[in-house]
Amino acid sequence: MAQGRNEPVGGERGALSRRSVLATMGALPVLAAATPAAAASRAATVSAAAAVVDASVQRQTIRGFGGMTHTAWIGDLTAAQRETAFGTGEGRLGFSVLRMPVPENQADWGRDVATARRAIELGATVIASPWNPPARMVETFVRGSQTNARRLSYDMYGAYAQHLNDFTTYLRNNGVNLYGISVQNEPDYAHDWTWWTPAEMVRFLRENAGSIGTRVIAPESFQYLKNMSDPILNDPAALANVDIIGAHLYGTSFANFPYPLFKQKGAGKELWMTEVYYPNSSDSADLWPQALDVGEHIHRAMVEAEFQAYIWWYIRRGYGPMREDGQISKRGANMAHFARFVRPGYVRIEATASPASNVYVSAYRGGSTVVIVAINKGTSAVSQQFTLRNSAASRVSSWLTDASRNVAPQSGTGVSNGSFTVTLPARSVTTFVTA
Repeated sequence: MAQGRNEPVGGERGALSRRSVLATMGALPVLAAATPAAAASRAATVSAAAAVVDASVQRQTIRGFGGMTHTAWIGDLTAAQRETAFGTGEGRLGFSVLRMPVPENQADWGRDVATARRAIELGATVIASPWNPPARMVETFVRGSQTNARRLSYDMYGAYAQHLNDFTTYLRNNGVNLYGISVQNEPDYAHDWTWWTPAEMVRFLRENAGSIGTRVIAPESFQYLKNMSDPILNDPAALANVDIIGAHLYGTSFANFPYPLFKQKGAGKELWMTEVYYPNSSDSADLWPQALDVGEHIHRAMVEAEFQAYIWWYIRRGYGPMREDGQISKRGANMAHFARFVRPGYVRIEATASPASNVYVSAYRGGSTVVIVAINKGTSAVSQQFTLRNSAASRVSSWLTDASRNVAPQSGTGVSNGSFTVTLPARSVTTFVTA
């Protein structure tokens, strides 16, 4: 991610705008504000087919939901903002993953430690991604019209692996045990940092990544382009030295979310979505109902892509989960419906993904607890029955976000003969937790 890509803030770098990239790739349009006719239609309630949730049919294990800290570019989170980001109580985001940069200069390695340490204390996992190797390891070359493109010198691969190891050791000595470290942030969109070809990535993984003393993440393509990750999955030696296939979803169509080759060859590996903002960075995160796009995006990332983690770009930003004033935004509320309740180690279970038009359902299990996240993007309320299979639940608690509420606790609902029926308000997201 370029610091300034599609950012409406002056002074931030980034030669290309993410907005122009998304426009050329057919990004989804921004939802228009509700018309009076649409508002009137909300008075009606429509019925949906039953959503069947089967706690015995397990899919992927969830590692968490989170965001990025980057003190050098936008300043550190305050102590209070760390609690909001990684706490799990009411009024918190519940993030369980923090992504941080790997500065190229050792003198800067301590910049994000305070936030990383507090995130871990609050139960989060920390990963790190580099934008550039140390300058002494980089050479320039001509790439198309770019005459000053950068790449890791071929005789510096071993030194670069040691650089990543040294950073990992530094963090460990300062109270931060990394869950994993990336080879390179967005190696295929590197106009402002360091390029890697698929062949170069495979070579590094084959020959050098085995010496890195934590989990290795690759390739972090900016758009989940499979030409970056297919060669890794197809090379047994490279695949043996990578632990997490990481991807970004900028402009990625939902049709490209599934990854059959990973399902075929990725046994024992994890699949993480390590960076995105959605649907854009030009609008306020409090626009409604546009913020519901975030809920749908997470739903599809979990259900269709089967990612194990979902990580936003900057945690605190006008278009992010936390506003600059430290308050949770509407986009953040959508994230909290997953992050607060679907905790690391929970497993996604089978559920009717779309029991009605504009209704999206996913479900997760942690021990005997079942969590259901239901999103209604329609302009009418929906009467939704949930049928629980292989669950002994007798009651469900729920939390609601709509135009006027953010993850607001609701009255509990009883479960009778394995089912319960609730109304999903128009343009809302609701999380149900069984007991």
